[in-house]
Amino acid sequence: VQLQASGGGSVQAGDSLRLSCAASGGTFSFRRYVLAWFRQGPGKEREFVAAIRSDRSTYYGDSVKGRFTISRDNVKNTVYLQMDSLRPEDTAFYYCAADSSIILSSIRDENGYDYWGQGTQVTVSS
Repeated sequence: VQLQASGGGSVQAGDSLRLSCAASGGTFSFRRYVLAWFRQGPGKEREFVAAIRSDRSTYYGDSVKGRFTISRDNVKNTVYLQMDSLRPEDTAFYYCAADSSIILSSIRDENGYDYWGQGTQVTVSS
């Protein structure tokens, strides 16, 4: 599975952005995959942002809960991250990830995902 992330950019605090991550190769099973977003800010470790399972149940990191929304389109083989009320501390490289067999207890663990996109930069200025 290849993942291609897009939609990053430079915005002001309070603005919104929508990231997309399109999957290709082996997408016949896309609807069964757990899809996730992680981010890595300057000088920080990679951080869990959000995940969505095949049944569309969603999970969020504490720092983005209530502001970010993850969704998926199984026809377009794409996962989205709608980011509202952006803050300067949201500045990071955002990565999408996918896995077909990750268990619920590992859904926030980057080590549980086999497939990764190349990332897209989000910069939020105050």
